[in-house]
Amino acid sequence: MEAGGPSRTALAVAGLRAAHQIMDAPVIFADPVALPILGPGAEARIRADEARLRSPTVRFLRASVVARSRFAEDTLATAVADGVRQYVVLGAGLDTFAYRNPHPDLRVFEVDHPATQAWKRDTLAAAGILPPPSVAYAGVDFEHDTVAEGLARAGFDWNRPAFVAWLGVAIYLTRDAILDTLRAIAALPAGSGIVFDYSLPPDTLSEGQRAAFQAMADRAATEGEPWRSFFTPEAIATDLSAVGFGTVTDIGAAELNPRYFAGRADGLGLGGISRLAHAAVTGPSPIAPGL
Repeated sequence: MEAGGPSRTALAVAGLRAAHQIMDAPVIFADPVALPILGPGAEARIRADEARLRSPTVRFLRASVVARSRFAEDTLATAVADGVRQYVVLGAGLDTFAYRNPHPDLRVFEVDHPATQAWKRDTLAAAGILPPPSVAYAGVDFEHDTVAEGLARAGFDWNRPAFVAWLGVAIYLTRDAILDTLRAIAALPAGSGIVFDYSLPPDTLSEGQRAAFQAMADRAATEGEPWRSFFTPEAIATDLSAVGFGTVTDIGAAELNPRYFAGRADGLGLGGISRLAHAAVTGPSPIAPGL
């Protein structure tokens, strides 16, 4: 991450969400803020890059970005219907949910580095997007404080259920860091839950999948953000149970392609490199963790 701005990966993900709005039909993840948050000329820049954006590897990546966002927000809607009123976006980057939040009484906590948050707020202001009262910024400088401290400063209540989205982040972290975060979320009250994505180990992929995996991993490494951790569904289920989650739903391309991408003529769909896990807290909560 450059000082005063988001990581290059965060910008790339935001670009893929925006590209989906103007290149893909039908849109499976509608986001009216995706283009404005990228500033003037965003659509022209996307159009000029259309050949690369329609390449198979980037198309698979774009499908993954929009499918995970759609699944997370669909699952959030169910949690809100069940009474959850706190939503935490870990590693928020240029996520736009807080600025199109359809749930009037849902409090949104964006967790990220203070420099990224300052850049994002400047970008929102330049686009004329006013942050609503329902959003709080939990700035966390990981060299000096923890996510729990940042959330507490932002007014998060560890004694009330919450839903957490953690997308596009785990692959860059060590296994220990991932488990520490999951352990903290599992300490929330019953009714809480998390949706996160993870990558399968390359040795479990087909030859074509490995080629796409390597292309994306190489690009991330050249941007200074190497991929670090990979899991199988069996390992994720074991780890989630070990840190305290009650129920786990794990889904991938076989389930999500029919749900979100059926009947398309443009080839947009998941390639099967990553998966999504939805883990629910079903038991009593201990005290707030020191994450």
